Order: sequence, then C-alpha cells, then structure tokens
Amino acid sequence: MKNNSKMDTTQLRRKFDQQRGRQLTIESEIEQATARIRDCKREFRRHEQAREVVKEVGLKTQNQLSFHIGDIASLALEAVFEEPYELKVEFVERRNKTECDIYFLRDGERVNPTDASGGGAMDVAAFALRVASWSMTTPRSRNTLILDEPMRFLDKDRQYQASKMIKEISDRLGVQFIIITHEATLTEAADKVFQVQIRNGKSNVS
Repeated sequence: MKNNSKMDTTQLRRKFDQQRGRQLTIESEIEQATARIRDCKREFRRHEQAREVVKEVGLKTQNQLSFHIGDIASLALEAVFEEPYELKVEFVERRNKTECDIYFLRDGERVNPTDASGGGAMDVAAFALRVASWSMTTPRSRNTLILDEPMRFLDKDRQYQASKMIKEISDRLGVQFIIITHEATLTEAADKVFQVQIRNGKSNVS
C-alpha cells in the first residue's frame, strides 16, 4: 500500500510539474504575443501618421498641379478667345483611387469640353496641357515639342491668335515647337516656315 501510495504521489507530482511547465510556456507565449500586439499597434500608428503626412503632401501637390495646369491652359484660352473659358483641374476620390476631372468654366457655369466651340477650345487646352506636362517633368526632356495639326478644329479666324499664343509660350518657356499644319495662318508668327510639296511622287521642301 505504501509503495502504491508513493507511486501515485510521484505520478501526481510529475503531472503537476508537466502542467506547471505548460502553464509557464503558455504564460511566456502570452507575454510574447502581447508584446507583438503592442509593437503592431505602435507600427500601425506610425503607418497611420505616415499616411496622413503622405495624404497632406499629396493634397498640396495636387493643389499645385491644379493651379499650374489650369493657369497655363486658361492663359492660352484667354489669348485665343474673346470670351475665354477657364480650365479647371480637380482631383477627386473615387473607388479608393484619386482621379482627375478636367472641365471648362464660363461665367461660373461648368461646360463639357467636348461641347465647347466645336472642338477649337479643346485643341487650345490640349496644347496647353501638353506644355504644362512638359514643364513639370523632372528632369525635363529636351525643349522641343513636335505637334501634328495641333489646332485642326480651331476656327480659321482664330488661327492667327493661336499662332501668336504659341510664339509667346515659346519665348517665355524657351521651348521650340515644330508644328505640322495645313493652316498657313497658324504659321504667321513662326520663326521659320518650311513648305513641303509633292511633285512627281517626291517631297520638295522650300
């Protein structure tokens, strides 16, 4: 009886030690998990703070882009049209993504660019947007832009104003425009004009 009692006590002691060991292991794992949770929370807060900083910087950059692009385009439109449109660039959040809306304003009313002046205003705005895009490139590419029929939808009576506007932008920004056009009026403010004629299947440049 004594031997059995001693064996039962030994087995109970061994089980107790095993359970105690498991308890200590679980307590250690809990401490480690708690420490990881604290680290994750701190990391999450840092990410949240960093995201807010990035968002703030992004908003400032967007505002600068909106002003820069809209300003150049609006000046170009003002140089060509008697009652000019104002081009607006607006960054909006859609489906967790930032998208850019570009539209015209005239007399405080929003105008669809595709419905404006038979496409002529779109031509002027597209030209200005290309110039603005080039001016914001870092590092800038070579200061030469090649344009194929850039004012194809612009009324003929506004071609000369467009020519002067292109010349003025060229002088101010130091950019060279190589323009291909069938509109002679659009070349009136150009520094050089090359006329290409096809004779007997060959191009002759004069």
